[in-house]
Amino acid sequence: MDIEAAPAPALLETRFFPPAWRGGLVRRPRLVQRLERGAQGRVTVISARAGAGKTTLLGEWLASKPGRTVAWLSLDRGDGDPGRFLEYVVEALRRAHPHVGGRALAMVRTRQPYPAEVVLTAVLNDAAAEATPVVLVLDDYHAVESEAVHQAMAFLIDHMPRQMHLVLASRADPPIPIARLRSRGDLTELRSADLAFSTDEAAAFLKDTMGLQVSADDIAALERRTEGWIAGLQLAALSMEGRDDHGAFVAAFAGNDRYIVDYLLEEVLHRQPAHVRDFLLKTSILDRLYGPLCDALTGRADGAATLEGLERANLFVVALDDRRQWFRYHHLFSDVLRAHVNNDAKYEVRNLHRAASDWYTRAGQAHEAISQALVGGHVERAAELIESIASDVVRAYQPLQLLEWLRQLPDEVVAQRPVLCAYYAFGLFPAGEMGAALRWLDVASRAADGRASAASPGRPDEALALLQGLTAVARGYHAMATGDVTATVEHSQRALEVLPADQHTWRSGAALLLALAPWRMGDLNAAAAAHSRGVEGLERSGDVALAVSALYDAGKLAMWRGRLTEACRHYERALSLWNTAGNPLMPGAADAHLGLSAVAAERGDLGAAARHQHIAEELAQDALLPETLSRLAAGRARLHELNGDFAAAIEDLCEAERSVVPATVPSVPMHARRARVMLFAGRLSEVETWAAQQGLSADGQVAFEREYEYLTLVRLLLYRSRINGSPADATAALGLLGRLFEDADGLRDGSVLEIRLLQALASQALGDTEAATVLFAEALRLAEPEGYWRLVAAEGEPVHGLLRQAVADGVATAYAGDLVRALREHGISTKHAAHEPMALPEALTAREVEILRLIATGMRNQEIADHLVLSVATVKRHIANAYGKLGVTHRTEAVARANELRLI
Repeated sequence: MDIEAAPAPALLETRFFPPAWRGGLVRRPRLVQRLERGAQGRVTVISARAGAGKTTLLGEWLASKPGRTVAWLSLDRGDGDPGRFLEYVVEALRRAHPHVGGRALAMVRTRQPYPAEVVLTAVLNDAAAEATPVVLVLDDYHAVESEAVHQAMAFLIDHMPRQMHLVLASRADPPIPIARLRSRGDLTELRSADLAFSTDEAAAFLKDTMGLQVSADDIAALERRTEGWIAGLQLAALSMEGRDDHGAFVAAFAGNDRYIVDYLLEEVLHRQPAHVRDFLLKTSILDRLYGPLCDALTGRADGAATLEGLERANLFVVALDDRRQWFRYHHLFSDVLRAHVNNDAKYEVRNLHRAASDWYTRAGQAHEAISQALVGGHVERAAELIESIASDVVRAYQPLQLLEWLRQLPDEVVAQRPVLCAYYAFGLFPAGEMGAALRWLDVASRAADGRASAASPGRPDEALALLQGLTAVARGYHAMATGDVTATVEHSQRALEVLPADQHTWRSGAALLLALAPWRMGDLNAAAAAHSRGVEGLERSGDVALAVSALYDAGKLAMWRGRLTEACRHYERALSLWNTAGNPLMPGAADAHLGLSAVAAERGDLGAAARHQHIAEELAQDALLPETLSRLAAGRARLHELNGDFAAAIEDLCEAERSVVPATVPSVPMHARRARVMLFAGRLSEVETWAAQQGLSADGQVAFEREYEYLTLVRLLLYRSRINGSPADATAALGLLGRLFEDADGLRDGSVLEIRLLQALASQALGDTEAATVLFAEALRLAEPEGYWRLVAAEGEPVHGLLRQAVADGVATAYAGDLVRALREHGISTKHAAHEPMALPEALTAREVEILRLIATGMRNQEIADHLVLSVATVKRHIANAYGKLGVTHRTEAVARANELRLI
């Protein structure tokens, strides 16, 4: 029977729905009150065996106070992966408080997941800022067996804010610090004995809920023999339906839980009509039940009605949504049904999974269709389905989803589909697995070569052309990400030669790779012209997602060229396209706002920079590109730096660096950005270590790919020149800047601006006022049209004199005057330790420095005296003299100041 599939509610949504409480069930006010009292504390644990009524009780408790803010997550066997577990927990909290967990969600979706403690700290900080308390409920926690998850939960419990309460419902005690929580009075516990029905509750259940006429003696006997176990009572009641000999049944009812389950399920299944029994067994393979989906497995058309009837009959089905469209079986019931169906060959479980996969395919739920095919072992079918949507998944920036599926397929199955092999590579690139990507491309290329040799002459094969084109684009991507520009050009040109004309996406991808080649070589003007044509092609083809992404790159390129106004136009165009696409989850908008934040910061509009950063953080919660997490952290670092919080900026840049993967578009190396901020913070020795590790020297070979690093080295040399008062470092910096200028002139106006500014500062340090004035005037003429502020302000105090001279000389008078006032208003000149005058009014003597070094080791005065063979009085005199010269009053300050001055 061919069952038509209709659109169904999203399956994942059911994970976040609290159970719906139905009025006809037995009310348990004593337990509800205990839960309510427990909610005033930190943690509630409901630990009881299967069928004890844990979820039902939680539903009643939550229904008792409708306004309560609840974050609900139903766990299952697939949630042992720490990353997935954290993602679902954060998503549950976001549904309760939309402003909670945005940054945390971004962290768990990145290529290299952050430590659980970092993710949880972010989400707990958000929760602490909310005024409304939230209850986080993790149902069926026993399904999680990961030690990493348990450790994460222990961390969450230890650091939860007062506005949060955690409820764990489990079949066994969760491995969290229960004893410690109990000793502190932070724990409320309900166990099987607490949940067990009393005789009165058992009577209400059997008579009112199940509609049975049972004597008081029989009720008491059942309550004793089941020990109040709700599932046992329910199974007994179902077995008693239609019987006249209730007393005989109760008398025969005995045994342990396993015996009861087996016995009563046999009774229940055998006593059901054949069509109900068949329905139960065939649909038991599903984690979630939906009428039309069940029809596809049973071959009938009464799935919705059957589910409603099962719920009315209390036959172990639980509604998952308010509309009662999606259901699930009681876990215990489901387990036993599956045991039955797996042991009965006539049901052909593989075919049931195939039927479910086919239904999901017709319903347009490809992800669920793939999952069912994989669970059922239909690897060929799964490969076919994955290949059918692989292009969409890649273009939707979901490479990790693609990898999750493909890694469940045998390699030999993937290898039989060369187009899928090529897509495999596109999934692996954002994960940073370049070697594995190349191996799959080799498989695809061999298949393409084989098809090409077998093709009929003169008859174009579009499938072959697509395969060859995909492989060429992928190889071009790899080559660009690894810096091989020549190979990038070769592969991209090959792709354009073979790709069919209607393959707009991949042809545009190849064209953009060609445009990136001059960018990688440092010819940004040539890159801009070619890149602009590529973006226009994407817009004409209607490929909005890629156009938005390419416009972000265009804005970034414009900023590198020193054209802030043009960069704004690109970012605003990207947002305009995104807004008209009608899909708020489409990625790209977060990056565009980050670009606008960067431009605003460069122009000194710190309020606008912070607003755009905030919007980007919000948008990235739902539409996260693999690169976006790194960009978000770098944006936060920029704001912290401008506010003088260098420690926070450095921490953010470390976070940004952890998320970086090889990419086609050139980027500023995060380690160099971090070094520059460390220099601003006065951490000279760390920056010197960085420069040595990177192999940087003033006479090194300059090239565009290392330009930012060398410009950072220049700042280090100028800093050392100010500290030491020696012209050698400034002279070396000026020589290096000359070579950098020759390399950038005519190709990179943004670089020329920065180089001219630093040349002016180097000339100033050498006392060449005339050269400094001329160079600074040129820098101002380049900076004024675009409204640069941050680039100049970042140089702090040394630039003040140059600005005042520019005003006096009539060079960009209004602009220079505005910069002077801005620097004074923001206090930039006093924020950067790297630019503060470091010379002392009076130099320390060699003996005073020697004593300071011994103080730094922890020696006391007597120990220093013994070590130097001096009297304690003499040591004290030297220390007092050193304190006066350093401007400090105690040991800790003295050591810190001496370190700062590089005296010890």
